[in-house]
Amino acid sequence: MSRLLTLVMFASLFFAGGAVAAHSQTADEPSAPPAGAQYPPYSRDIGRPASREPNELEQKMEHDREKKLNQERQAELKRDTDKLFQLATQLKQAVAKSNENTLSLEVIKKAGEIEKLAKSVREKMRGQN
Repeated sequence: MSRLLTLVMFASLFFAGGAVAAHSQTADEPSAPPAGAQYPPYSRDIGRPASREPNELEQKMEHDREKKLNQERQAELKRDTDKLFQLATQLKQAVAKSNENTLSLEVIKKAGEIEKLAKSVREKMRGQN
């Protein structure tokens, strides 16, 4: 009987010691903060610009940047409309060379180019690009 009692005590100590060891291992590991935890105020603003009014220099720089972008957009529009006119003229000449029974692959390609370029011009005029 004493052997059985010794075995039971040894087994209980063995399993209890393993549970304590397992518990102590997880307690030492860092855990994630609980949901909704409050962080120090400085950590919330990392990477965000300060919410303040821009000064005169910043306003002038922004105005100059917008002006430059508008000038570049206008130059692109002029270049694209010149190209659009050129393609339309080529398409007209190609259609004039064909007859009612034939439609060349070149005419179809030109029409596709014109459509794509016209869409690009329209988007630039709206200010989307």
